[in-house]
Amino acid sequence: MTQDEDAPPEDAAERTRPGAWTALRPLVLRLHFYAGVSVAPFILVAAVTGLLYVWTPQIENAAYADLLRVEPAGETLPLHEQVRVAREELPDAELDAVRPPATGEDATRVLFDVPGLESGQRAAVFVDPYGGDVLGVTESYGTSGALPVRTWIEVFHANLHLGDVGRLYSELAASWLWVVALGGVALWIARARRSRGGARRALLPGSGTSRGRARSVSLHGATGLWITVGLLFLSATGMTWSQYAGGNIADLRERLSWATPSVSARAPVTSPGVDLGVDAVLASAREAGLDGPVEIAYPPTPASPYVVRQLDRLWPTRADSAAIAPDTAEVTDVVRFADYPLTAKFTRWGIDAHMGLLFGVANQVALTVLAVALLAVVVWGYRMWWQRRPTRSRALGVGRPYPRGAFRALSPPLRAAVVVVLVAVGWAAPLVGVSLLAFLTVDAVLGWLARRGGRAAVEADAVARPRGRDETLTGTSYTP
Repeated sequence: MTQDEDAPPEDAAERTRPGAWTALRPLVLRLHFYAGVSVAPFILVAAVTGLLYVWTPQIENAAYADLLRVEPAGETLPLHEQVRVAREELPDAELDAVRPPATGEDATRVLFDVPGLESGQRAAVFVDPYGGDVLGVTESYGTSGALPVRTWIEVFHANLHLGDVGRLYSELAASWLWVVALGGVALWIARARRSRGGARRALLPGSGTSRGRARSVSLHGATGLWITVGLLFLSATGMTWSQYAGGNIADLRERLSWATPSVSARAPVTSPGVDLGVDAVLASAREAGLDGPVEIAYPPTPASPYVVRQLDRLWPTRADSAAIAPDTAEVTDVVRFADYPLTAKFTRWGIDAHMGLLFGVANQVALTVLAVALLAVVVWGYRMWWQRRPTRSRALGVGRPYPRGAFRALSPPLRAAVVVVLVAVGWAAPLVGVSLLAFLTVDAVLGWLARRGGRAAVEADAVARPRGRDETLTGTSYTP
């Protein structure tokens, strides 16, 4: 990515035979400049908060070690006995689910629906599976089971704790990130092709430059090129959580039958009200291949089955789920992750990789490097802008954007193509469309003010000049 407006002129062949890129380059350059300057603060905040969120598993394990971990001490109590102890802790709450310990050092987590909690939140009672002691009670959020510290960081990354209004910041960052990245890559590659040692200069940050703005441009462009694939991934997966673009993506997945499948909870129960217990249900789930960490959701009605689903998000993904009849403990339906549609698998993998879960610590390290590189690219971009400021004027200034008129200079077919593309992008990512209209409005106002200021300067200069002998009464001509 680059915000460079001082690239060398095209060679003779380009001047005599201008192609589509030669015509579009000024427009892309101007759009990249405005988007980079205006949207970069949102991207900067998203990168910083995302960098913090990536390491929340370790933060959570350290902050809640007394709730999550126990010392192994012989045989564990039956699961239903642990649930009974938890229910005594919250007698007025509605039992929702239980997460049995996946290892000998894990506590049992019993989840309750409690009036007054926010949407998506449940109360979690942690029980020592060996002694049956209650270790503590706290809130648990979402299917990930995030505890308060992790939830706070997650919400901070998603909306800065500003509710739906705050979600606009993260959607704006995710929606523009791919536009800025692709535009910058196109500009940087085109610049490298016109310079000596093009491939080397394009790939090696700072190559062939010593200092000043040229070095900032090289660092900005080459680093941006290296992280482009990662930025496109973050943009695409981030948009799935967004308010407006995410809704469009969900609608598209539904129309194309790309939704994640789920087990049927309508299996007939031959003896409603008869319940063999959660221990029998867990044993049936294990026999059906649902190993590792699981959550057992209790039946909402006497005629409904238990639903057991795997929670492991490491590679290879274990996300099978099963419906189990309470009266017989028989598996009535199973959905295997291996049988998911490919698009549903990619959705699952993309979300888990975005959260730093899919490949464990390696995933977290990769996201950390990507976030730090993105922060550096943004800083270099602003540094380039600052280095283009007027230095001979006493007034504080910043670098000018690329000159106006790029769109009007396009041929009619290219103008039509640009309009179609922008409308399509604006529909798919509404915040891109709205903010682009804002850019155009601000640009038009600045252009009008510049023209007005220019006319005022000319008129002032004309008034200040002494009238010559040949000057007419209207002042349209004079002899200096």
